[in-house]
Amino acid sequence: MILGAIAAPLVAPYHPLETDFAAQFSPPTLAHWLGTDAFGRDLLSRLIYGSRTALLVGFVSAFVGATLGALIGVASAYFGGRIDLLMQRVVDLFLAFPIIILALAVVSVFGTGVFNVIVAITIPLIPRCGRVVRASALAVREVPYVDAARALGFGHARIILRHMVPNVVAPFLILLSAFVGQAILSEAALSYLGLGVQEPVAAWGLMLQGSAEDYATTAPWIAIFPGLAIALTVFGFSLFGDALRDAIDPKLRDR
Repeated sequence: MILGAIAAPLVAPYHPLETDFAAQFSPPTLAHWLGTDAFGRDLLSRLIYGSRTALLVGFVSAFVGATLGALIGVASAYFGGRIDLLMQRVVDLFLAFPIIILALAVVSVFGTGVFNVIVAITIPLIPRCGRVVRASALAVREVPYVDAARALGFGHARIILRHMVPNVVAPFLILLSAFVGQAILSEAALSYLGLGVQEPVAAWGLMLQGSAEDYATTAPWIAIFPGLAIALTVFGFSLFGDALRDAIDPKLRDR
């Protein structure tokens, strides 16, 4: 998927915005391997270019959300007391809502577009990573080298960033890989609802919108192939996250 997104201009047989009204609703043929949509646009080309949108939103949202969540989780565990209690209550407030509901709320405030979709998906991911990383950071806070750093007079920022954050990298990487799939699925859902990426940008959610449901019986390939792309991508990143967890966790490595 990554290689296809990088080499999209070389791999895609057509431009994703090229229309051919003489080839509307063309089924899969040698000329159009996955068929065409209501505007005669090649579905294979739009799927390839759509992977760029999916990966951009997925990786940026997952990385920013997981990074901010990890910093919040480590800081909450390090300071403890009232600061920890206050931060965790805010986290609980965000965790009470599903990701798509919070994303819809953010998009309704800031509007549509790729950047706003990234912001809308990033915000719900922050507390989910913060809660998991905090659990690991609580154990790290009690180890002797953190006490030694305090005794030597190191500042809070240095202890958090240099001594605690590197020791919670394992859950951070696992969550990061899992969040990529969730972010791609959320972006497709928002685009399908008309609140995400807008035309003429090639996006898998947009390919499922409109004509895909209107012509589900007469031209089912319009919905089948984008749906398969979304499902396989999310499934692939989920498997990658599980494999990464098994490789990092020493308890599961031998198994």
